[in-house]
Order: sequence, then structure tokens, then C-alpha cells
Amino acid sequence: MAVECLAGSEVAPEERFDYFWRQEGEWVEEPNRRRGGESGVQRVMGTNGRLLYSKRQTGHIYRSWLHPFGRPTVLRERDALKGLRLLDVRVPEMVFCEARRDPEHQWKALLVTASLDGFDEIENWYAAGGREQYGERVHERLLKELAGTLARMHKGRWQHGCLYIKHIFVRVTGEGDGAKVEVALLDFEKCRQRLTALRAARHDMLQLRRHSSWNPTDWKKLSYFYETAFGSAIKGLT
Repeated sequence: MAVECLAGSEVAPEERFDYFWRQEGEWVEEPNRRRGGESGVQRVMGTNGRLLYSKRQTGHIYRSWLHPFGRPTVLRERDALKGLRLLDVRVPEMVFCEARRDPEHQWKALLVTASLDGFDEIENWYAAGGREQYGERVHERLLKELAGTLARMHKGRWQHGCLYIKHIFVRVTGEGDGAKVEVALLDFEKCRQRLTALRAARHDMLQLRRHSSWNPTDWKKLSYFYETAFGSAIKGLT
């Protein structure tokens, strides 16, 4: 069910599920039981030596009015990855995704994505002295790039659903004021499209405010850049 593959894989299409299911690597997220099943993420190597992240799930489903009997959560995440790429929102590149039922009729599902090479959690970037290294002009551009990324997501009516600062990754390259700033988002297990862009925006931005460590001045700048890019004020944002 719902097979997605990155072109150019050296593994035959009909063998890819079993190939990735057999792969073993370091657990980035230890398997945990929730949503009636089990889910975990491993760091593995692809056939070409590329670093990959493999989300493995057994019986891990969500229910909605469209899927009252349950649907593997990796398929919802796959839908978000595809939709956000169309909106020019940087997300991990999808290498493989498939869900199938085992002989006991239980869902087994895989979502394999490529590593965001050169990117780091924004909190780690701050902790490593990135702001001090590049200066306030570049930091302001970083906030503006983040705001634009979030606004594009929300204008497409996509709600991240779990927008914590740990899911924001950045890559700053180059020197001085001419440094290149890039922003990427991760973890779309709860991502879904809302009826309106405003609903998606309000949920995520208020959630980010609660789960971030920006000081009031930085948050005010981010909010200004966001509302400018989104084209509307968000009640309670500042």
C-alpha cells in the first residue's frame, strides 16, 4: 500500500520494504508504544553510503473521519512531506515509504528519509555560538527566513501539529553579512491540512511560542516577519 521510492535506488522496487526493514542502525528514537502500536527511528546507511533515517512502525495508526478504521501514521507524514515540498518548504528528502499488513493483519510501515546534511537544530546552533559568529544582521535574516518558511506552510493550510523549537533546523554557510541562511522543518507525524490557513497558523504559532526559548525582543521580530509574510495578524502572538 502507498509505495513511494526515490528514483535511482539500487534495490529492486519489490525488495525495498524487506531491505529497509532488515536494516539495523543506531536508534535515534527508541521504539515506544503509543497509538496502539510501536514506533521508532534508526540511523542507517543507504546502498550509496548516504546517511538515512528509517522510521519503523508496527500497528501505529491514527483515525480520522476519512480513515475511521485507522491508517499508518507514516502515510500522513508522507503526504505532508510531498505537499510541503510543493510549497517550497524545506523538509527531509523522502527515500522510501510503504505500509503493508503482516500475516496477523497488523500494519507494518516504513518511512525512510535522507539526512539534512549540514543542518543542525536551531538551539544547537545558538549554543555553538552561531549568533555571535555571524552577527545580528545574519541572525535577523535567519528569523526572517524561518518566518517565511512557516508562513508558506500555513498559507497552504498545513498545520505542523507539533511545532517545537527542536523541530526547526538551520544551516548557515559563508562569511560575514553575505552568509547563506537556510531553514528546514522536521517531524510531520501529526501534520495535516486544516480548513483554513488561519487555523493552521494560530495553532502552530501559539504552540511554538510556548515551546521556544527566544527572548521577548527576538520573538517580537519573528512575529513581525511572520505576520508580514502570512499577510494577517495572529491573535495572541505578541
